[in-house]
Amino acid sequence: MPQSFGSLYCHVVFSTKHRAPQISAELQPRLFEYMGGIVRNQSSVLIAAGGVPDHVHLLVSLARTISVADLVRLVKTNSSKWIHEELSFRDFQWQDGYGAFAVSYSNVESVKSYLANQAEHHRRQTFQEEFLELLRRHNLTWDDRYVWD
Repeated sequence: MPQSFGSLYCHVVFSTKHRAPQISAELQPRLFEYMGGIVRNQSSVLIAAGGVPDHVHLLVSLARTISVADLVRLVKTNSSKWIHEELSFRDFQWQDGYGAFAVSYSNVESVKSYLANQAEHHRRQTFQEEFLELLRRHNLTWDDRYVWD
């Protein structure tokens, strides 16, 4: 087989350090645009982004040449640096960890809709509740001592 193909969709979730509400409605579009550029520089595509002041969700079509861990590290590191330097938010930090969940092509549209409705969703559910629900839904196990920072 002379060619290599990949169809790798990933729903990535991470919060600000200690879930501090630092992502204002005004910052969000600029932040997502910047993150999209980071993703594009890795030959991947940011399909959709959503979030509220204390966390973000990214739906990414991942290039077959980069790992999820490497992409998330680049997005978090570079976006944090941009926030510090360009916006002078010196106290801004992302949490240390993240969640990454596989998305089948047939579910891309429903995940996009979910990300677009984050503000409404979080009127009923906290980030912690949402994140634990995602872990359960994807049959992951965790240690409560290390989920939150």
